[in-house]
Amino acid sequence: MAYEITAARKRPRDFEELAGQDFVSTTLKASLDTGRIAHAYLFSGPRGCGKTSTARILAKSLNCESGPTSKPCGTCASCQSIQRGAALDVIEIDGASNTSVDNVRQIKDEVLFPPSSGRYKIYIIDEVHMLSNSAFNALLKTIEEPPPYIVFIFATTELHKVPATIKSRCQQFNFRLIPLDIIRDRLRQAASELAVEADEEALLWIAKEATGSLRDAYTLFDQAVSFSEGRITYEKVRDKLGLVGVDRMNELFERCVRGERAEALDWVEDILSRGVSPEQCVADAAEYLRSLLLIKSGVSRESVLGDSPSRYSREVLDALSVQRIERALAEILDLHRDLRYTVDPRLELELAAARLCSIRDWISPSEAARAVEDLRAWTLSAEAASAPSPAAGAARAGRPEQPGTGRDSEQKKNRDPDLSSGRLRDSRETEAPAGTAGTPERGGAGTG
Repeated sequence: MAYEITAARKRPRDFEELAGQDFVSTTLKASLDTGRIAHAYLFSGPRGCGKTSTARILAKSLNCESGPTSKPCGTCASCQSIQRGAALDVIEIDGASNTSVDNVRQIKDEVLFPPSSGRYKIYIIDEVHMLSNSAFNALLKTIEEPPPYIVFIFATTELHKVPATIKSRCQQFNFRLIPLDIIRDRLRQAASELAVEADEEALLWIAKEATGSLRDAYTLFDQAVSFSEGRITYEKVRDKLGLVGVDRMNELFERCVRGERAEALDWVEDILSRGVSPEQCVADAAEYLRSLLLIKSGVSRESVLGDSPSRYSREVLDALSVQRIERALAEILDLHRDLRYTVDPRLELELAAARLCSIRDWISPSEAARAVEDLRAWTLSAEAASAPSPAAGAARAGRPEQPGTGRDSEQKKNRDPDLSSGRLRDSRETEAPAGTAGTPERGGAGTG
């Protein structure tokens, strides 16, 4: 028997096997059970989350010999032919390679003919956003008023590229990224079926690298089975897939919080020599800092962190505040965006590692604001201590100033030389000789 990849072998065959899309499966099953079957469906969401598989399950449910039903039997001729991709009444079209208006005109001609054996004639158009504007316009009337035996199922990863006129004519279903714990459970089941031993940590790391895509997880799993020699371990997955891992990230950031610049640059040299690309290293650093931020914020769920909280370095967690982690994460994300334009990604990575060695000296805006407020308060207190007290000022104000003392008296002495020599003008007049007693005063009118 020919080898079958895990993604094809584990493709869901009914709504119960559909992973992580409870809302979609529940709604479609209810519409099938009540007979509320739309003439056009639009499935949107990220890659590998079950859009095409759901379209095939819906096609089986509509054309099953016991249908329409929410539980296709999977054993009748119609279900079997759809499962093999050989059903004449289920036409799958790749929108990326059939983009022209001529392809749509062919569909418009074909819908005039009823199904050959099934109950419905179903068109599944994958990557529908790749159709040209002319093709979309040619399809509008057919979607709006199709023959009663026609059902269109569109699938796309870029919903924003689908015209609003198409969206308004379809029932829309948004597919979500599949949670980490569900992907890990499916991988554990696949390993058990293949009689392959797999560490939980290795399966968790594969699920994490799949970023919500079950198909990507199965692809990585097949690759891990090929090189693991019967046992999948975390170390093998990390080394063979060119990943960094939490333990190595702990080493880097422990050196950074200690300020060991030379050791951090040695770490960069070692990790690149193991075949890890600078882009992967930066991506793993961003994921590591995200996990640190979540742990510092009180998050402990393994499915959210992507690993057990105990795996992360306690030294790093104790040394870094939330503000410093946020700033470091912002720096790494900026580097991740800049790597696509740089001429030397290795140099950019080394520069980032060197800068991270000063992370304990970074001052956050809130810390700077507190320092300014403390300095302002200290300045005000120092000025208050050097100023005279109100009681002393009041005592000085109530005490009469002695003659010849004070600032005004001193200034007067400096202006009048007679005063400075101690000879008062009035004293000269009182001590004048008796013979001059009748002499008129200076500037007076005289005597007659």
